[in-house]
Amino acid sequence: MTLASSSAKPIAPPRPPRASGPPRPPVLRRAWRSVSPYAYLAPFFTLFAAFGLFPLVYTAFVSLYRVELQTPGDMEWRGLGNYTALLGDAFFWTSLRNTFTIGVLSTVPQLLMALGLAHLLNYKLRGRTFFRTAMLLPYATSVAAATLVFAQLFGRDFGLVNYVLGLVGVGPVDWQNGTVASQIAVSSIVVWRWTGYNALIYLAGMQSIPHELYEAAEMDGASKWRQFLHVTLPGLRPTIVFTVVVSTIGATQLFGEPLLFEGSVSGGISHQYQTLGLYLYEQGWGFFHLGRAAAIAWVMFLMILLLVGANALIARRRTRKEAGR
Repeated sequence: MTLASSSAKPIAPPRPPRASGPPRPPVLRRAWRSVSPYAYLAPFFTLFAAFGLFPLVYTAFVSLYRVELQTPGDMEWRGLGNYTALLGDAFFWTSLRNTFTIGVLSTVPQLLMALGLAHLLNYKLRGRTFFRTAMLLPYATSVAAATLVFAQLFGRDFGLVNYVLGLVGVGPVDWQNGTVASQIAVSSIVVWRWTGYNALIYLAGMQSIPHELYEAAEMDGASKWRQFLHVTLPGLRPTIVFTVVVSTIGATQLFGEPLLFEGSVSGGISHQYQTLGLYLYEQGWGFFHLGRAAAIAWVMFLMILLLVGANALIARRRTRKEAGR
């Protein structure tokens, strides 16, 4: 072996050719991929900003001024004067009390009846599709048509309700002038329109509960009533919270039914069933006080936030309490 051959460096093997990956997309295409999700969402946020956010902010702005419907351009600064004027108005407290009373009279029976109907429809019955479709018919009926029909049913002299009450020995009830009677009549319209809608929501929630839970409860000897209490109701808790929140919002904004029940913006002779929605309409388009009407709208908005927050807090505490058991 020679010195030259011993000092020669080994020759490195040739490197394999680099695998050519997919060509990188152009700059514009990459930019579109990152921006396209926002572009698809832009129409919704544009409409929300134009018809939701802007009216909300502008209403808060108008509520701080004295504005009349005849001269909307003349605005006089009042600060919180419109809000303090509401606190001193007896009709505001009457409408607030009526809103709460009608909300309870319509929401509680409505959700209880919806829960019972959904439990019946959850069984295998003949014509289930027909009954489920029929549940939505009251909801599909317009508010005006339903209220006009119920106004005839609750008529004092020739109403069908007073006729039925007379058969059992009860005298005629003045459903439009009595405080409690008129609130019950208005609440019955809300119950009739929304019970079927909530029943279908409860039915969808019941069908999502695993059937194995019912089988296990039946093997343990639980009756149908105990299965309903310990299996159905816990499984429906998120759905019940949802319907309570939605019904609470609807009760706070109740407007069409009390307006068309007698055709009076004041909600009866003595404001016996005037809700906050009617009170807002009366102040803004009856007395032309747009500033005060805007203040009422913001009071309703804050009430809805408070009620929804209270419902969410109660549901969260209940969930944590059960999770800690």
